Parts: sequence; C-alpha cells; structure tokens
Amino acid sequence: MRIDILKIVGISLISTFLALIIKEQKPNFAFLLIVFAGCMIFLFLVDQIRAVLNMLEKLAVNAKVNTVYIETILKIIGIAYIAEFASQITKDAGQGALASKIEMAGKILILAMAIPILTVLIETVIQLIPER
Repeated sequence: MRIDILKIVGISLISTFLALIIKEQKPNFAFLLIVFAGCMIFLFLVDQIRAVLNMLEKLAVNAKVNTVYIETILKIIGIAYIAEFASQITKDAGQGALASKIEMAGKILILAMAIPILTVLIETVIQLIPER
C-alpha cells in the first residue's frame, strides 16, 4: 500500500510540474495532462476498490445480511465518488456551473437509490413500536 501512495504522489507531482510548464504555451494540453493523470490515479486504485468490495461481500454473507442492501449501498458510494471525480474535473476546466449540476445529479441519484432502504428501515422501526 505504501508503494501505491508513492506512485500516486509521484504521478501527481510530475503531472503538476509538467502542467505548470505546458500551461504557458498550450493550456489545453495542460488540462488534458491533468485529466489523464487523474484517470491514471483512479486506475491505480481499482485493485484496492475490488479488495474492499470483496471484503464487504464476505462480511455481508457471514452476517447473513441481504446482499441487495449491500449492493445498493455500494452503488450509492460509487455514484458519490464518480460524481465527485467528474465534478472536480469539470471545475478544473473552469466550468463551475456544470460541476454544480453534476453534484446535484449525483445527490438526486443517491436519494433515489436510498428510498428502498429507507422504506425497509422505517417499516422495521414501525414494527418495533408496540401498539396501544
């Protein structure tokens, strides 16, 4: 893991320095370099993400939790990360208004995906309340 963070920091610093140098002459290339570096960092993390997902799946099976809920929660987390990544890239491109729309869309999608879980949670709480 320590090696991974060193690679990520190395790519980030090299890309930053190159982008600063290139930005003077070719701002479009500097932006593309930064986007490419961001994608490379994401690709470095794919194995770590897969390991976390496998661990959560095993925990859910051992705890006898319905995997539909775990999958939904993981999709919600995925939406949050993807929306944040896209929003940051869009902000880097100087499109703050569009970045805000991406963030809003991510929040709405998260809310829509959370409704079934919230419904089950509310039904469970209602069943626990004694009748009078």
